[in-house]
Amino acid sequence: MKGPSGKTLVANVAAWGLLAWLYGGDLADALRARSAEVAAFSQLPSLWRPAAVLSVAVGSVGAAVWGLLHRRGDDYKGYRLALLVLVGALFLDLIAAERRVPVGSWDLASLALQRFHGLAQERATSGEVPADPRILSALLKELGGPPYLVRGEPVREYTLQVRENCEGPVRSAAGLLPGTLLYCVAPQRQGAWVSLVGLPAERRFGPADVLSQGGETRFLLVQPVKQDEPVMPERTDAFRGSTEPGAGPQEP
Repeated sequence: MKGPSGKTLVANVAAWGLLAWLYGGDLADALRARSAEVAAFSQLPSLWRPAAVLSVAVGSVGAAVWGLLHRRGDDYKGYRLALLVLVGALFLDLIAAERRVPVGSWDLASLALQRFHGLAQERATSGEVPADPRILSALLKELGGPPYLVRGEPVREYTLQVRENCEGPVRSAAGLLPGTLLYCVAPQRQGAWVSLVGLPAERRFGPADVLSQGGETRFLLVQPVKQDEPVMPERTDAFRGSTEPGAGPQEP
Protein backbone atom coordinates (compact mmCIF):
# COMPACT_ATOMS: atom_id res chain seq x y z
CA MET A 1 0.00 0.00 0.00
CA LYS A 2 1.23 3.49 -0.81
CA GLY A 3 -0.66 5.34 1.93
CA PRO A 4 -3.52 7.89 1.83
CA SER A 5 -4.18 10.31 -1.00
CA GLY A 6 -3.43 14.01 -0.77
CA LYS A 7 -7.14 14.84 -0.48
CA THR A 8 -7.50 12.57 2.53
CA LEU A 9 -4.51 14.17 4.26
CA VAL A 10 -5.78 17.68 3.54
CA ALA A 11 -9.26 16.83 4.85
CA ASN A 12 -7.82 15.45 8.08
CA VAL A 13 -5.48 18.39 8.64
CA ALA A 14 -8.33 20.86 7.97
CA ALA A 15 -10.61 19.03 10.42
CA TRP A 16 -7.94 18.99 13.14
CA GLY A 17 -7.21 22.68 12.61
CA LEU A 18 -10.88 23.59 12.88
CA LEU A 19 -11.33 21.47 16.00
CA ALA A 20 -8.28 23.07 17.63
CA TRP A 21 -9.48 26.57 16.74
CA LEU A 22 -13.07 26.09 17.91
CA TYR A 23 -12.67 23.93 20.97
CA GLY A 24 -9.18 25.01 21.94
CA GLY A 25 -10.57 28.55 22.21
CA ASP A 26 -13.54 27.32 24.25
CA LEU A 27 -11.22 25.43 26.59
CA ALA A 28 -8.98 28.47 27.02
CA ASP A 29 -12.02 30.66 27.81
CA ALA A 30 -13.35 28.12 30.33
CA LEU A 31 -10.00 27.96 32.12
CA ARG A 32 -9.48 31.72 32.10
CA ALA A 33 -13.01 32.45 33.32
CA ARG A 34 -12.27 30.48 36.49
CA SER A 35 -9.40 32.74 37.52
CA ALA A 36 -9.98 36.11 35.80
CA GLU A 37 -10.63 39.14 37.97
CA VAL A 38 -13.78 39.76 35.91
CA ALA A 39 -15.14 37.66 33.03
CA ALA A 40 -17.96 38.63 30.69
CA PHE A 41 -20.06 35.49 31.17
CA SER A 42 -23.44 35.06 32.82
CA GLN A 43 -22.43 31.58 33.99
CA LEU A 44 -19.24 29.57 34.12
CA PRO A 45 -18.41 28.12 30.68
CA SER A 46 -18.29 24.34 30.41
CA LEU A 47 -14.84 22.86 30.88
CA TRP A 48 -15.57 19.21 30.18
CA ARG A 49 -17.28 19.70 26.79
CA PRO A 50 -14.33 21.22 24.86
CA ALA A 51 -11.93 18.99 26.80
CA ALA A 52 -13.88 15.89 25.72
CA VAL A 53 -13.99 16.97 22.07
CA LEU A 54 -10.26 17.69 22.03
CA SER A 55 -9.50 14.36 23.70
CA VAL A 56 -11.43 12.48 21.02
CA ALA A 57 -9.72 14.62 18.36
CA VAL A 58 -6.33 13.58 19.75
CA GLY A 59 -7.46 9.99 19.45
CA SER A 60 -8.29 10.55 15.77
CA VAL A 61 -4.81 11.97 15.28
CA GLY A 62 -3.33 8.80 16.77
CA ALA A 63 -5.46 6.63 14.49
CA ALA A 64 -4.39 8.60 11.42
CA VAL A 65 -0.70 8.45 12.39
CA TRP A 66 -0.97 4.69 12.82
CA GLY A 67 -2.43 4.45 9.34
CA LEU A 68 0.36 6.58 7.89
CA LEU A 69 3.07 4.52 9.57
CA HIS A 70 1.55 1.33 8.19
CA ARG A 71 0.93 2.96 4.80
CA ARG A 72 -2.77 2.22 4.82
CA GLY A 73 -4.83 3.47 1.88
CA ASP A 74 -7.91 5.67 1.73
CA ASP A 75 -10.13 2.74 2.69
CA TYR A 76 -8.66 2.79 6.22
CA LYS A 77 -11.46 3.97 8.53
CA GLY A 78 -9.08 5.75 10.90
CA TYR A 79 -8.72 8.54 8.34
CA ARG A 80 -12.44 9.30 8.70
CA LEU A 81 -12.43 9.81 12.47
CA ALA A 82 -11.39 13.48 12.39
CA LEU A 83 -14.30 14.43 10.14
CA LEU A 84 -16.72 12.36 12.21
CA VAL A 85 -15.54 14.06 15.40
CA LEU A 86 -15.92 17.51 13.80
CA VAL A 87 -19.42 16.86 12.45
CA GLY A 88 -20.58 15.20 15.68
CA ALA A 89 -19.25 18.01 17.88
CA LEU A 90 -20.84 20.72 15.73
CA PHE A 91 -24.16 18.85 15.75
CA LEU A 92 -24.15 18.63 19.55
CA ASP A 93 -23.24 22.33 19.73
CA LEU A 94 -26.22 23.14 17.52
CA ILE A 95 -28.54 21.27 19.86
CA ALA A 96 -27.05 22.94 22.95
CA ALA A 97 -27.29 26.38 21.31
CA GLU A 98 -31.08 26.17 21.34
CA ARG A 99 -31.02 26.40 25.14
CA ARG A 100 -28.58 29.30 25.33
CA VAL A 101 -29.37 33.00 25.56
CA PRO A 102 -28.19 34.46 22.22
CA VAL A 103 -27.22 37.80 23.81
CA GLY A 104 -23.74 38.66 25.06
CA SER A 105 -22.82 40.07 28.44
CA TRP A 106 -22.24 43.58 27.11
CA ASP A 107 -25.69 43.74 25.56
CA LEU A 108 -27.32 42.30 28.68
CA ALA A 109 -25.56 44.89 30.82
CA SER A 110 -26.67 47.64 28.43
CA LEU A 111 -30.26 46.46 28.68
CA ALA A 112 -30.05 46.52 32.49
CA LEU A 113 -28.71 50.08 32.29
CA GLN A 114 -31.64 51.10 30.10
CA ARG A 115 -34.12 49.36 32.40
CA PHE A 116 -32.82 51.14 35.51
CA HIS A 117 -32.83 54.47 33.69
CA GLY A 118 -36.46 53.98 32.68
CA LEU A 119 -37.50 53.13 36.22
CA ALA A 120 -35.64 56.13 37.65
CA GLN A 121 -37.10 58.44 35.00
CA GLU A 122 -40.61 57.33 35.96
CA ARG A 123 -39.94 58.70 39.45
CA ALA A 124 -38.70 62.09 38.27
CA THR A 125 -40.89 65.10 39.04
CA SER A 126 -41.26 68.49 37.39
CA GLY A 127 -38.62 69.97 39.66
CA GLU A 128 -35.99 67.31 40.24
CA VAL A 129 -34.83 63.77 39.65
CA PRO A 130 -34.97 61.09 42.37
CA ALA A 131 -31.86 60.92 44.53
CA ASP A 132 -32.89 58.96 47.63
CA PRO A 133 -30.72 55.80 47.75
CA ARG A 134 -33.54 53.86 49.43
CA ILE A 135 -35.97 54.57 46.59
CA LEU A 136 -33.39 53.91 43.89
CA SER A 137 -32.07 50.72 45.50
CA ALA A 138 -35.59 49.28 45.47
CA LEU A 139 -35.45 49.39 41.66
CA LEU A 140 -32.55 46.92 41.47
CA LYS A 141 -34.75 43.89 42.02
CA GLU A 142 -36.22 44.52 38.55
CA LEU A 143 -32.87 43.96 36.83
CA GLY A 144 -32.07 40.32 37.56
CA GLY A 145 -28.41 39.32 37.92
CA PRO A 146 -25.37 41.00 36.31
CA PRO A 147 -23.85 39.03 33.38
CA TYR A 148 -20.37 38.80 34.93
CA LEU A 149 -18.16 36.40 36.85
CA VAL A 150 -15.64 37.38 39.52
CA ARG A 151 -12.91 34.75 40.02
CA GLY A 152 -15.27 32.19 38.51
CA GLU A 153 -18.24 33.08 40.73
CA PRO A 154 -21.39 34.76 39.33
CA VAL A 155 -22.18 38.26 40.56
CA ARG A 156 -25.46 37.67 42.37
CA GLU A 157 -27.13 41.07 42.14
CA TYR A 158 -26.78 44.64 41.01
CA THR A 159 -25.71 47.24 43.55
CA LEU A 160 -26.08 51.01 43.55
CA GLN A 161 -23.82 53.92 44.35
CA VAL A 162 -25.37 57.38 44.49
CA ARG A 163 -23.10 60.41 44.14
CA GLU A 164 -24.07 64.06 44.57
CA ASN A 165 -23.04 67.33 42.87
CA CYS A 166 -21.74 65.71 39.71
CA GLU A 167 -20.82 67.52 36.51
CA GLY A 168 -21.05 64.45 34.30
CA PRO A 169 -21.11 60.65 34.31
CA VAL A 170 -18.64 58.59 36.32
CA ARG A 171 -15.86 57.36 34.03
CA SER A 172 -13.69 55.41 36.47
CA ALA A 173 -14.53 52.15 38.23
CA ALA A 174 -11.53 51.93 40.56
CA GLY A 175 -12.34 49.68 43.51
CA LEU A 176 -15.88 48.89 42.33
CA LEU A 177 -17.40 45.50 41.58
CA PRO A 178 -19.07 44.66 38.26
CA GLY A 179 -22.80 45.16 38.41
CA THR A 180 -22.50 48.47 40.31
CA LEU A 181 -24.83 51.14 38.96
CA LEU A 182 -23.39 54.63 39.33
CA TYR A 183 -26.10 57.24 39.80
CA CYS A 184 -24.43 60.64 39.66
CA VAL A 185 -26.77 63.50 40.58
CA ALA A 186 -26.26 67.03 39.23
CA PRO A 187 -26.46 70.07 41.54
CA GLN A 188 -30.01 70.86 42.74
CA ARG A 189 -31.09 67.48 41.35
CA GLN A 190 -31.55 68.90 37.87
CA GLY A 191 -30.39 65.65 36.29
CA ALA A 192 -28.57 62.42 36.99
CA TRP A 193 -26.12 60.44 34.87
CA VAL A 194 -26.42 56.66 35.10
CA SER A 195 -23.53 54.39 34.16
CA LEU A 196 -22.63 50.81 35.00
CA VAL A 197 -19.50 48.96 36.06
CA GLY A 198 -18.69 45.90 33.96
CA LEU A 199 -16.25 45.41 31.10
CA PRO A 200 -15.74 47.40 27.89
CA ALA A 201 -17.30 45.87 24.77
CA GLU A 202 -13.82 45.02 23.45
CA ARG A 203 -12.79 42.91 26.48
CA ARG A 204 -14.12 39.67 27.95
CA PHE A 205 -11.58 39.39 30.75
CA GLY A 206 -9.71 41.80 33.00
CA PRO A 207 -10.28 44.37 35.74
CA ALA A 208 -13.70 45.95 36.14
CA ASP A 209 -14.32 49.18 34.28
CA VAL A 210 -17.22 51.45 33.42
CA LEU A 211 -19.29 50.06 30.55
CA SER A 212 -17.93 51.50 27.31
CA GLN A 213 -17.39 50.87 23.64
CA GLY A 214 -14.60 52.27 21.53
CA GLY A 215 -13.30 54.16 24.57
CA GLU A 216 -16.60 56.04 25.03
CA THR A 217 -18.46 55.64 28.33
CA ARG A 218 -22.02 54.41 28.01
CA PHE A 219 -24.47 56.37 30.15
CA LEU A 220 -28.05 57.59 30.33
CA LEU A 221 -29.38 60.90 31.61
CA VAL A 222 -32.35 61.07 33.97
CA GLN A 223 -34.05 64.47 33.63
CA PRO A 224 -36.79 66.38 35.47
CA VAL A 225 -40.18 66.18 33.77
CA LYS A 226 -41.22 69.35 31.95
CA GLN A 227 -44.22 71.18 33.37
CA ASP A 228 -46.45 70.48 30.37
CA GLU A 229 -45.51 66.81 30.05
CA PRO A 230 -46.87 63.76 31.92
CA VAL A 231 -44.51 61.90 34.25
CA MET A 232 -43.33 59.21 31.85
CA PRO A 233 -39.89 57.73 31.11
CA GLU A 234 -38.24 59.48 28.21
CA ARG A 235 -37.43 57.16 25.30
CA THR A 236 -33.67 57.47 25.45
CA ASP A 237 -30.68 55.21 25.24
CA ALA A 238 -27.04 55.10 26.23
CA PHE A 239 -26.24 55.28 22.56
CA ARG A 240 -26.43 58.36 20.40
CA GLY A 241 -28.94 58.31 17.58
CA SER A 242 -30.42 54.89 18.42
CA THR A 243 -32.67 53.10 20.87
CA GLU A 244 -30.84 49.80 20.36
CA PRO A 245 -27.78 48.68 22.37
CA GLY A 246 -24.62 49.44 20.48
CA ALA A 247 -24.89 52.99 19.11
CA GLY A 248 -23.01 56.06 20.41
CA PRO A 249 -23.54 57.80 23.81
CA GLN A 250 -25.98 60.58 24.51
CA GLU A 251 -24.62 63.97 25.39
CA PRO A 252 -25.91 65.43 28.66
